[in-house]
Amino acid sequence: MISFRNFALRRGERLLLSDVDLALHAGHRVGVVGRNGAGKSSLFAALMGEIEPDKGDIDLPGKARIASVAQETPHLPDPAIDFVLSGDAAVHAAVQAEANAFAAEDWEAVAEAHHRLEELNGYDASARAGKLLHGLGFPADTHAKPVSDFSGGWRVRLNVARALMTPSDLLLLDEPTNHLDLDAVVWLEEWLKRYPGTLLVISHDREFLDNVTTHTLHLHEGRAKLYAGGYTDFERQRAEHLRLQQIAHEKEQAERAHLQKFIDRFKAKASKAKQAQSRMKRLAKLAGTEAVRAERALHIDFPEPLRLPTSLLSLHDADAGYPAVVVGASAPPAMSESVAAKAAPTVILHGVNFGLEAGDRIGLLGPNGAGKSTLVKTLVGELVTMAGERKAHPDLRIGYFAQHTVESLVAGTTPLDHLRKLAPDVQNQELRDFLGKWQFPGDRAFEVIDTFSGGEKARLALALIAYRRPNLLLLDEPTNHLDLDMREALAEALSDFDGAIVMVSHDRHLIGLVSDQFWRVHDGVVEPFAGDLDEYAAWLRSRPATGESKSSAKDASPKREPESSKPQAAAAPKAKINPHKLQKAEARVARLEEKLAECEAQMTDPAVYADAGRVADLGRTQMQIRSELEEAEGELLALYEA
Repeated sequence: MISFRNFALRRGERLLLSDVDLALHAGHRVGVVGRNGAGKSSLFAALMGEIEPDKGDIDLPGKARIASVAQETPHLPDPAIDFVLSGDAAVHAAVQAEANAFAAEDWEAVAEAHHRLEELNGYDASARAGKLLHGLGFPADTHAKPVSDFSGGWRVRLNVARALMTPSDLLLLDEPTNHLDLDAVVWLEEWLKRYPGTLLVISHDREFLDNVTTHTLHLHEGRAKLYAGGYTDFERQRAEHLRLQQIAHEKEQAERAHLQKFIDRFKAKASKAKQAQSRMKRLAKLAGTEAVRAERALHIDFPEPLRLPTSLLSLHDADAGYPAVVVGASAPPAMSESVAAKAAPTVILHGVNFGLEAGDRIGLLGPNGAGKSTLVKTLVGELVTMAGERKAHPDLRIGYFAQHTVESLVAGTTPLDHLRKLAPDVQNQELRDFLGKWQFPGDRAFEVIDTFSGGEKARLALALIAYRRPNLLLLDEPTNHLDLDMREALAEALSDFDGAIVMVSHDRHLIGLVSDQFWRVHDGVVEPFAGDLDEYAAWLRSRPATGESKSSAKDASPKREPESSKPQAAAAPKAKINPHKLQKAEARVARLEEKLAECEAQMTDPAVYADAGRVADLGRTQMQIRSELEEAEGELLALYEA
């Protein structure tokens, strides 16, 4: 059991937590949530003994083994699998001792090393390390690559694998799903649900928290409160707690007013002095329940596109991949720039037929390394099609958020500097007003971004995209580093966006809210996926570990109707209907009903029938509107049924 007794924690001059008294029992899987700056990472540092509490104590079992994810990975020459295996220090030492004993031909030492490995179940350690690497998306042929050959995001995955390899009673994971694809997130969920120790995990992925955690620890305004259940349970319980708190506050305020009125009226009268004093004592003893303070909700928006043509972009029988010489940012997964520069020409996707029209909202699904980012880069035009054709409307304006977009922000500059580069002739006040809408108000527009958190940099990158007023958003993992409130605000803004959206994201809550159809990328094929995210997770689990043929992949997937070359023509069931599309359908029906009423009102005017030509025109208009209305009502009914 982990106990916090009168615990307080300070970072610099700021008091993060105070008067914390709670206990976490063995086997609890706890999601640690709260706004950025609430003290989540500092709490982890205190548990690991890296910082001392300002007051109070943390009681941990005396021999508790703690594992956590390292924040940095050195450029090591060690093979990836050896780096992961070193997480189990005892097994790694025994393996090294065995190798050294063999090299020295010291057979007594070899026997001792064998015995030690048997005690530690060390002979299957390499297999366990390989399974961790595979689950986190590393192909088998990368397990022997040096750690230094991997890019930053993949080294983060190596750190996660190493932490999972470490024998532990308490596992601390700080944003473990950042830099993971959806299939790796699904695998990690299953692994954590089987973890026998106590788990504390910081995450802004509500679906991940709901699927993994048994309890939620909420840090808010210096307090910590433990709730039973996952994130959705926490939200429901907290809303009820706040409701009851507000009721208690209002009841207390009414009683205060009643007591004060009696005191003011009768305290000067001798005959009522005793009763007045009694009420004064009662008033002094009232608890002083605080009113619920409404938290400021985050709100962002993508401005209306300058132009919105119907057909925006399409790929026709396109092969997508990487030419002989590529830059590191476009390299195949798990490669660094030095490795990418030596890559041979590679076709990742074959015969892609993919079209985008205004209003499309497509979520891309697929196993790690299947080519989702390759498809997005081909749509952007960053990668040239190796065969086939890419057609773009002359008025196409793309807003592209890539996994490396945040790193492209210029150090030493401010949000206003970045925005001024896009609009050098626009007045500062107008630019500051725009930044204020993206939560960079006042002097924050003049702060150097070097001090910004990862979430603030991601928000600035999205703001710069929005300022260009695109009609097509291509978003590749836009939620890394964004907190829960910002993710909700982004989902709302994307739902109101008039243009088309293609999204790759491991955040199932976001992609489920925004997307109204899914396309799956796997085995070199891009095709509609006739199922929801739960069915996709089941399909992922059904895939053989070493890969599968196209026929077996189709057998494992949910049944679907015949495909079309355009996403909007696919007869795939929708996981969720996008509110924006539903609102547009309802508005169209209302508009046609109004036009029909106007037309029929004109036809009731006797004066109209003096002009036979006008009567005929009104009749034709009435028939046309009725036909359009019938079609619009059919579309709306289909959305309601879905």
